[in-house]
Amino acid sequence: MSDVALPDPAEGEIRVRIEACGLNFADLLMVKGSYQDTPELPFTLGMEVAGVVESCGPGADRFAPGTRVAVYGGRGGLAEAGNFDASRAVALPDDMDAVDAAAFQIAYGTSHVALDHRARLKEGETLLVLGASGGVGLTAVEIGAQMGATVIACARGPEKLEIAKVAGAHHLIDAGTADIRAEVKALGGADVVYDPVGGEQFEAAFRACNPEARILTIGFASGDVPRIKANHLLVKNISVIGLYWGGYLSFRPEVVTESLTTLLDWYEAGRIKPHVSHVLPLDRAAEGLELLRTRQATGKVVIRIAD
Repeated sequence: MSDVALPDPAEGEIRVRIEACGLNFADLLMVKGSYQDTPELPFTLGMEVAGVVESCGPGADRFAPGTRVAVYGGRGGLAEAGNFDASRAVALPDDMDAVDAAAFQIAYGTSHVALDHRARLKEGETLLVLGASGGVGLTAVEIGAQMGATVIACARGPEKLEIAKVAGAHHLIDAGTADIRAEVKALGGADVVYDPVGGEQFEAAFRACNPEARILTIGFASGDVPRIKANHLLVKNISVIGLYWGGYLSFRPEVVTESLTTLLDWYEAGRIKPHVSHVLPLDRAAEGLELLRTRQATGKVVIRIAD
């Protein structure tokens, strides 16, 4: 860690005193330089934060100083303070603490936009969630259940599967021991697949799809980007749908805004609640990233910057 002078907020920016920062798998990709939005060096990791507005730049008076906000800045979160685009900030409900807020936007936003806006998940359909105990996977279980789907959660080991069950999963498949394709087929097949894993699990899920199924490609935590046989898509009328949540901010920001409004309403109503397996201080941020890399975390890892 080092001390760096922070300039005054530029036009359209707010300065936020950061209280907590949520870690994401994308932070690991940025370290390797393989993320689609990796900034030029030097930069500070930390894509999403929660904190308090300290000051506003010209044209950024939407949030008064003292307002509690969550911000998807894309970087700069592992710090005591930062300047962020005000358009990427949302005011927090009074009963939402900084840890929940720092764990909220990317994971819930990704799953809600994927399932609602992209896949058009319908009540009564069967949703298969791969990586169901991870940061985005667990929110997909929770949101899918809220939307009235029958949710099949796929994760490694009984402890992780139990967490998915608590989040609303109706059926559990151990990815470490089970034949995913056979078990999903025995449950009637999948209408929607939520896949942040890729690799062999994608192949198994693909083969367990019902006609007119939709497969959401969220990421490739396995490190293996699957090759899709287009003729198989044709035979079963399957759609493969890409989802990069952050991309909507550049061409259809209202999709993100409307989704977050819905999700914050659900939070206030007690319908969803972030699962945070680890809360660590700033000087242990590297340990937090290692928890993600080795898949020891469930749900989210949050770095507490200040109380």
